[in-house]
Amino acid sequence: MSEIPETAGDVVWQSSPPGSIYDYIRVASFSIGPDGLIEQWSLRAEEQFGLAAATVIGRDPVEAFMPPELRPRGHRRVAEILDGKEWTGVVPFRMPSPEGGERAQGLAELYVMPSRTATDERAALCIVVDVRALRGIETDLAASQAIFGQSPYGFLLFGTDLTVLRANRRFATVFGGAPEEHRGHTVHDYLSRPEADRMAAALRRVLETGESVTDLQIVGSAPGGSDHRHWSINLYRVHSGTGRPIGVAGLGTDVTRRHNAAREAADARRNLALLNEAGARMGNSLDLETTARELLDITVPGFCDLASVDLYQALLAGDDPTTGSTDGRGELRRVAFASAVSDGPPADGEAEVGVGDVHRYRFHSPYASALRTARVHTVRGADGSLVHTTLAVPMVAHDTVVGLVQFARAKGSEPFGERDRALANELASRAAVCIDNARLYRREHERALILQRSLLPPGDPEAAGLDIACRYLPGSAESEVGGDWFDVIELPGHRTALVIGDVMGRGLRAAVAMGELRTAVRTLALLDLEPAEVLSHLDEIARGLGAPGGSQPASRVAHKSRDADLSEVYLATCVYAVYDPVTRRCTFANAGHLPPLLVEPGDDPGEPAMLLDVPPGLPLGVGGEPFEEVEVDLPEGALLALYTDGLVESRDHPLDEGLNAFRKTLTDPDRPLEDVCDQVLGSLDTRHGEDDIALLLARIQGLPVDAVGDWRLPREPRSVGRARELARTQLLAWDLGDLVDTTELLVSELVTNALRYGDGEIRLRLLRDRTLVCEVWDAGLVQPRRRRARDTDEGGRGLQLVGLLSAAWGARRTPRGKTVWFELALPDGSAPPAELTEEQLLSMF
Repeated sequence: MSEIPETAGDVVWQSSPPGSIYDYIRVASFSIGPDGLIEQWSLRAEEQFGLAAATVIGRDPVEAFMPPELRPRGHRRVAEILDGKEWTGVVPFRMPSPEGGERAQGLAELYVMPSRTATDERAALCIVVDVRALRGIETDLAASQAIFGQSPYGFLLFGTDLTVLRANRRFATVFGGAPEEHRGHTVHDYLSRPEADRMAAALRRVLETGESVTDLQIVGSAPGGSDHRHWSINLYRVHSGTGRPIGVAGLGTDVTRRHNAAREAADARRNLALLNEAGARMGNSLDLETTARELLDITVPGFCDLASVDLYQALLAGDDPTTGSTDGRGELRRVAFASAVSDGPPADGEAEVGVGDVHRYRFHSPYASALRTARVHTVRGADGSLVHTTLAVPMVAHDTVVGLVQFARAKGSEPFGERDRALANELASRAAVCIDNARLYRREHERALILQRSLLPPGDPEAAGLDIACRYLPGSAESEVGGDWFDVIELPGHRTALVIGDVMGRGLRAAVAMGELRTAVRTLALLDLEPAEVLSHLDEIARGLGAPGGSQPASRVAHKSRDADLSEVYLATCVYAVYDPVTRRCTFANAGHLPPLLVEPGDDPGEPAMLLDVPPGLPLGVGGEPFEEVEVDLPEGALLALYTDGLVESRDHPLDEGLNAFRKTLTDPDRPLEDVCDQVLGSLDTRHGEDDIALLLARIQGLPVDAVGDWRLPREPRSVGRARELARTQLLAWDLGDLVDTTELLVSELVTNALRYGDGEIRLRLLRDRTLVCEVWDAGLVQPRRRRARDTDEGGRGLQLVGLLSAAWGARRTPRGKTVWFELALPDGSAPPAELTEEQLLSMF
């Protein structure tokens, strides 16, 4: 660049360097004389039109450049210009052709300004810009604006002095202010000095060498924030149109989550390695002290710097470890201690306790609290102590605290986190299990019996349209507890699911498997699946339970040789039936269980009960075959019996003999069900004690016709009002005036949703039993989903209103669509109907 500083008026004249805007636009000029011929021809015009000045000067521009069909119009336009009229427009011209070929036609934006010659004659000055070049600049500007204005990543453009020339909106969102306010800043304005120096060095290197930098990891904090953020920076040099470096562009991505995930993954791998090592090394010996030392060998120094193990003195003496120690002040003996720090202090930080010493913890100490609550406590090290943090972890085996483990880290080590607490708890639990095996086996039968009884329905269950009685008899004390269970589950629409099952095997594992399957049944029942679907899901769950670690059946087969009875424990039989009191129709599905019995009213006295023909299917946990469903219409007053094999089978009585005897006892469906249960258990051989017994009896009592309101509505807007009118009329007929307003509102919401989002004819049904149930049916397959409406939404709060005003609501699939329902409690007359509070109304917004 050459400059002339001697110019006056503070104006500096200089030659434009490469990279000027004119390098992109390529402006050409020429002049037309008074005679309408070209007088002057610039070098840029030679490049753009491909014609030298010698061949153009003195020629008519219209004849030289324009196609023949446009020349008359061009001559008129030149005449107007020479008369003093300015003109701007787009004109076609013949572009230069390579290697002398046919010349292509282009478009030029032409600016014509009248001028005067030295003799005061009229002439014209013409400035020409190639339209293609202008369109290219527009495209480049749009792309640049998209990067800076719309990019989801932070973008900075640094000048050659490494100051910010431009920042996009995303960057300004993170670091505050408007994008233009960051102009002139440097990286030192955003980062700590070490990180800023590293970033500045990278910028200089990119600017000098042109080599891009990819995934430069930078750590910093956003203004006003204390959390450390991690950014991945990509830098590359930016050039002008002629290739001159004009700065460095930086693209930043927040990778804090990825960094944290990588760190958590590394911690998880370490924890998994420790757990694997613990599983391989601990428990190989039945010696308590050896197991405690193995725990410390695994954790020191890989997990902590110091550790100790205390066990209850009562446990070491063979007594119940909770005797006299429920408050955490029981006597403990230190059985192991390890330290990776030379001259390390005792892990507890209280009094010095040596291996083999018997001691107690103070009641208000965190160690006694950990023993008392069976929860991990974090203890900070005292001032001047070598220990930074200690985890006091109770050793819990089968809900029994058998001792305390302390894991401590010295100052300079990383503090314990939540994952460390979970790992410490897991390691301590594994060690405790090894120590507590003897007590576990001694109490297995008692715990299994308590568990099984706690999972059975309390008392006599109640159900709409059914009178129910049930019995459960455990096996004898000499035999291990089995896995029989039954359940009565209320379903939407006053329907009821009747379940009975038997887990094959005995002992605590059978009882636990029974509990898991019963919980799974209740969960699946809440999803309102068909009986065959419920058994299919239970089959998958049973196969997962039967495999170590919940793996697939193939893995279970591979482990069968090591655990011969594992598959037996997690095989089960089950009958799942769904009864609809409106139609008195019951749908059965059977997984290898004994068939239900039915006694119909009006049968001849003494006629045995009828075995229902329900395809048995394979037991749960076998897999490979689908389950079938059977629908049975049950007459009013009929007696249905579900039972387990312990009732009809024993060593002295084969299954066929016991089943025939059971059928003969069920001959009178009109007797009280409690008397029927007593008669069955008193008549059959139920005292063999070889297996536990479950019996579930249900008498059919369908809903009365006047307790059901059922209407079909056309798919039209006025059906909403019609539905409200029908609901009001029916409730008034049932003397449920207190529920009219609420029911009308909720019926209106459900019918409106069916009109807007459903399909086909709409069906409205009201059921009155112990509660009021309203159902809206349509042929649509999409299930309604409750969501929280935004403040600006005009709708979307209907289902929230249904959820607030009803006792329960939901949706279920039907063979031809879906049913959306809600349930209301019947008024008892002692309190007015509940109204929404202000907080409940505001919660919908």
